[in-house]
Amino acid sequence: MGIEKDIHQNTFTSARQKCMINLLFTYGWVMEQIKTFLAREDITHQQFNILRILRGAGKPLSTLQIRERMLDKMSDTSRIVDRLVVKELVRKTTCSKDKRLVDVVITERGQALLRRLDQESEDMQHIMDNLTEADAAHLSNLLDKLRGPNA
Repeated sequence: MGIEKDIHQNTFTSARQKCMINLLFTYGWVMEQIKTFLAREDITHQQFNILRILRGAGKPLSTLQIRERMLDKMSDTSRIVDRLVVKELVRKTTCSKDKRLVDVVITERGQALLRRLDQESEDMQHIMDNLTEADAAHLSNLLDKLRGPNA
């Protein structure tokens, strides 16, 4: 099934226009798959991203450090962290080096949530079923190339 059938459009002004539309359409499709997967745990993809960042860091991070590592650079990191605090998935602590700053740490409850999601991650693998490992590597290279050397 091609993008033409999915969006009911048979002509494009160029291959680049078709590619851009295909990227946007595919982004929306992938995000919907991820949202459906994460909805079972009542978290957003941004919250999931922050939890994974904190787990990977293995140490407290400031909201600025979290934002630098996030996939979605446009998100309001402080607001998302506050929602994770309410859910008791992360905790804010005063930075030991600078009392004006706040560090964020993942809680045991947040760790447990990620462990559950890791075990269920095979549910998400169907997104990539139509790609071989070589296809996935090639697509990643093309997307890196699209963003250019300074991205």
